[in-house]
Amino acid sequence: MPPGDRRFMYAKQYEITLPADYDMRIIRKRVADFGHLLDDRAGLGLKAYLIRERSSDGSPVNQYAPFYLWNDVGAMAQFLAGGGGFQGIIRDFGRPTVAHWTGIASVAGPGRKFVPRAASRRLTPLPVDPETEATGLGLTARIEQENAALALLARRDGVHTAALAIDPQHWQLLRFVLWSDAVPADEQATERYEVLHLSAPGLAELPNGRTW
Repeated sequence: MPPGDRRFMYAKQYEITLPADYDMRIIRKRVADFGHLLDDRAGLGLKAYLIRERSSDGSPVNQYAPFYLWNDVGAMAQFLAGGGGFQGIIRDFGRPTVAHWTGIASVAGPGRKFVPRAASRRLTPLPVDPETEATGLGLTARIEQENAALALLARRDGVHTAALAIDPQHWQLLRFVLWSDAVPADEQATERYEVLHLSAPGLAELPNGRTW
């Protein structure tokens, strides 16, 4: 990416785990009624309104787990703490922990022209590399490998958007993929979701490839 075309990306997600007998139609109605409110939110790359239903696609829980890619950190902060929308979650469900990751790359796939119906998440711990040469570049080499794998994955039919991000507090690597249909059986995912709605006002402003 040319130096003048660097683009910012920050990922975040909160998970609201619900009782085993919770009627998930309540969440479906919530998204149907209010999901469109972020369809034109400045600074937002995309928000995927995600759910998991207990005993569906291997999920052990009922869960509402919206996922965001932001391209403006101020807009993200205003959403979380400035009355920009997150207060609705706090009011209705309490204040959940918000996981967040620094963006490394995002890639558009051939399914970008379709509305995504499913999503996958893979969280991978990044153990300390013993590095016999003590260069300190073991993490960099791992990220290069993951970037190459992300580019290959994004060529698959059905991929809408694929993103890679890192949590440097817990040293976890996130791979998040939106799919135009079901998540393929061979996709290595720690979680699989149904997408109820996609708000994507700044999709075109997300990085095309690495953020550096």
